[in-house]
Amino acid sequence: MSGKVVHFEIPFDDGDRARGFYGEVFGWQLMAMPEMGYTIVMTGPTDPEQGPTEAGFVNGGMFERSDQFPGKGPNIVIDVASIDEALRKVEEAGGAVVTPRMQVGDMGFTGYFTDTEGNLMGLWESA
Repeated sequence: MSGKVVHFEIPFDDGDRARGFYGEVFGWQLMAMPEMGYTIVMTGPTDPEQGPTEAGFVNGGMFERSDQFPGKGPNIVIDVASIDEALRKVEEAGGAVVTPRMQVGDMGFTGYFTDTEGNLMGLWESA
């Protein structure tokens, strides 16, 4: 398990408003994916296949705030070798599983949990 922060996610109530805000204020490139209810966020120079093309930043995403994801603020996404194993450890340490391992296209898998402080966190397992 690498444990590296590899992604972030920002919940929104109004996707157009949120995309406009982050695009205008920080110059982020935003790609809405309505079929997934998700927006890809590129915070710096990015290759579509390899991700960031220079060191020092991570890319992220935005999604509509809902009851499924209880966090009220942004969450970070942590790279793991096995989401199932990480979620088992989360529960053993006093956290709670929010969503089990879910496939994300051909790229990999994601899962969400809350930590012992109630913070929503994400996990990523590459395909």
